[in-house]
Amino acid sequence: MLTLQLDEVRRLTGPSLLWDKSGAIIDVLFEGIEQQSVLSCLQKWVEHLLSEFDWKQESYTHRLHQFGLNFALSAPLDSLYSACDVLELAWDCTVSELQHSALPDWSARLHVIAAELKQEKNPAMLALMHAAEQHQVSCLLDDDHISLGMGATTSTWPVREIPDLESIPWAQYKDIPSALITGTNGKSTSVRLAAQMAKAAGICVGVTSTDFIRVGDEIIDYGDYSGPGGARMLLRDTRCELAVLEVARGGILRRGLPVKKVNAALITNVASDHLGQYGINTVAELAQTKFVVAKALDECNVLVLNADDQLVISQSKHVKASICWFSCDEFNPLIQQQLQLGAPAVFIRQGEIIYHHQGQYDAICHVSHVPMTLNGAAVHNVQNALGVVGLAKALHLPQAAIMQGLQQFGSDSQDNPGRGNVYHINGRQVIVDFAHNEHGMRAVVNMAKQLNASRYISMFSHAGDRSNDDMHNLTSAVRALDAAVYVIAELDKYLRGRAPHEVPALSRQFLLEMGVDDQGILTADSPLQGAQKAVAAAEHGDVVLLFVLEQRQEIHEWLLSQSEPSVTV
Repeated sequence: MLTLQLDEVRRLTGPSLLWDKSGAIIDVLFEGIEQQSVLSCLQKWVEHLLSEFDWKQESYTHRLHQFGLNFALSAPLDSLYSACDVLELAWDCTVSELQHSALPDWSARLHVIAAELKQEKNPAMLALMHAAEQHQVSCLLDDDHISLGMGATTSTWPVREIPDLESIPWAQYKDIPSALITGTNGKSTSVRLAAQMAKAAGICVGVTSTDFIRVGDEIIDYGDYSGPGGARMLLRDTRCELAVLEVARGGILRRGLPVKKVNAALITNVASDHLGQYGINTVAELAQTKFVVAKALDECNVLVLNADDQLVISQSKHVKASICWFSCDEFNPLIQQQLQLGAPAVFIRQGEIIYHHQGQYDAICHVSHVPMTLNGAAVHNVQNALGVVGLAKALHLPQAAIMQGLQQFGSDSQDNPGRGNVYHINGRQVIVDFAHNEHGMRAVVNMAKQLNASRYISMFSHAGDRSNDDMHNLTSAVRALDAAVYVIAELDKYLRGRAPHEVPALSRQFLLEMGVDDQGILTADSPLQGAQKAVAAAEHGDVVLLFVLEQRQEIHEWLLSQSEPSVTV
């Protein structure tokens, strides 16, 4: 059966997986037809419409994947909405031709697009951006505003009120040091830790993340600010002296990178998560997406990479930037290679975090003095610490500030909310973590199993848009804890097409199939109720592991009402 589906059309404003140009991209899904037939027909219509539209100078590219293709069309930054319309029209014509149905009135629609383009065009804006490039000044653009410079030197204007170019004092505009952090897990922790190190150096640091945007100690807003919008808001803040930007997979695929150039970047790891979106269907393709951050680096900048991650290692072969490898194992082949070359590396030697560069070995801090590692039990946070040390060195932060940041950054709800937060309640250790993919959940389970515990109790839940296979794998990750009691919580806000209680019932069945006794499985109507049931089931000496995807604040407040949080074990 032939199916041809338009998934999404959107603007590309920065370097992306497909290329470095601005423009529009269309995601289409199809089955029952050869890929090349769809691609050839779409290319034909794009070329025809570009010719009719007098956009002959623009180019296009594509990417085929298992279920369809991504097709990108270049366009000036003042024509992106029109480029989206052209692509959508080309797809409508393609579908009609392949289905042997009547073609849309493409000429009339193109006439409408041409009229809209006249309203969209902004020659003064493009002239300012071109002049900024000539003067090597950063220029940030959104729908309503355009700005020059970063931090204290920033000037911002409405896009329709651009000053005369001759009146602009170009020499006053400067960039601030900046870094990108991406990866499947550990991004937010790494952003916050890097900010703590910069703060220890007396720098007013700004961060964007999936949780909030913050400058200094002030949180500007809560929400997912891991895309270009958050980066622009931060870089335009006149208080910001250094920016650490969390860059998530979704933001890279939707819009491209938030900035074209940074001083350093960190990729924490790559593992299966959110596959099947934007044509990313394999972990290898996800790795390619994460490595888009390398496009913001030149050969003089540093890309910090995980030498214990095979997907990262494989993808690193395509990188031109200087690489700083990090590993928990000093004798990792890549670490040894860096030492021989005099290249940067971060590793553990006899419990000490060591940074190496050009034959010099700097002892930064003992792992046991880094609270978020829980005396080394949280191996994933040991890796996060190593990566951030490499990033901080690339940003030229003082060693004393790096050490101080490591020692001051706690595994609590204030420093790192939702990531390995530890509470002590009447002789029971309670750990709260936001991990929601198999890689992250197994890392947290492994951490919990390193702690002294009479028994383990766990509460978890899954979003409804996960496949049954994904839910089985996630449940298997929690099963590895070998807990005495498992509490499965319903997520009312994340049913996403599932029937009420369907997901807990599936997880319960998976646990039974994995050999868990029925008496050791409880259910709850919400994560808060699940946390309360899990803590109630625990006894003195037990460790309670709560995977909290919803009601984090409510659970935090309830746990605080029972006992004070702690970062010690």
